Amino acid sequence: MAAYTVENKETKCSCGSANVALFPCAGAANVGQISNKIAIALEENGIGDLMCTVGIGARAPGLMKSAESSDRIIAIDGCPVSCASKTLELAGFKVGRQIVISELGIKKTKGRNPKDEEVGEVLEKVIGILQSE
Repeated sequence: MAAYTVENKETKCSCGSANVALFPCAGAANVGQISNKIAIALEENGIGDLMCTVGIGARAPGLMKSAESSDRIIAIDGCPVSCASKTLELAGFKVGRQIVISELGIKKTKGRNPKDEEVGEVLEKVIGILQSE
């Protein structure tokens, strides 16, 4: 997998917390796969910690405890169906910020192998959103 970084930019989240949990949708469509790649890249850029959204749906005790101890939760949904956000909310968690990949100029398709350039462009937009908070 390619590394997606934003060069020559301060990539820290301005969300006011060092303990940020990143929950991607990781769905079957291209935008779900992009959401997962974005969450991984955000972790690699020091913006938060990648967490397992499916584990929250399964109510896995360790994963629930990790989410509970987070100061802020960011859900990265692929599309307006909002599976990641809804999974977190149904488990009793407050989503501090929801990002929807399909609202950032990416059309939802069945393709599961998004282009690196596309992921890089979305990553820049997501970092911009998080820095503006």
